[in-house]
Amino acid sequence: MENYQKSKTVEKPSPLPFANLPPDIIEMKVKDGSKIRNLMGYAIGKMESEAMRQVLFSGVGKAISKTITCVEIMKRRMKHLHQITKVFFKQIEEIWEPIVPEVGLDPLTVKRNIPAICVLLSKDPLDTQAPGYQAPGSFDAFWLETLKSESQGQAKRKQGGGGRGAGRTGKHPRSLGREDSYKKP
Repeated sequence: MENYQKSKTVEKPSPLPFANLPPDIIEMKVKDGSKIRNLMGYAIGKMESEAMRQVLFSGVGKAISKTITCVEIMKRRMKHLHQITKVFFKQIEEIWEPIVPEVGLDPLTVKRNIPAICVLLSKDPLDTQAPGYQAPGSFDAFWLETLKSESQGQAKRKQGGGGRGAGRTGKHPRSLGREDSYKKP
């Protein structure tokens, strides 16, 4: 590939994975360079109005994690949002041209499948049987259960057993005797 340079990238159009979306839905296309503050300021401002009922966040490739972050911020700021998440692949074509055309190399077309995500958030109830559905408050219930089980595990560790690395002095085994080695005679 050292004899080629990328001339252009073409993203193949693909339909949204959701059917029957209202025509006035807010569609937030999150890019890798998007600022979360700007995205959230616009989306939350629109969703706080009574007329707007749904918002759709979408991201491709490196923007997936930023898309998920935006969704989680939105769910924390606006309680009682129903969620459906769809994960799929988008096809991208890269056209590579030879650096020196006189050598006789042909242009290359590389087709790549890039992961993508679409998350629909709605104030109104959605289809609970749809794959990827998350009810309002289910996130909080999961974390409350996780925190409860972690705190029970910590209580058991405090009660006894000693665990790894704690000797009779309660110090780490490698640190024993170090104080003496730094003292001057």
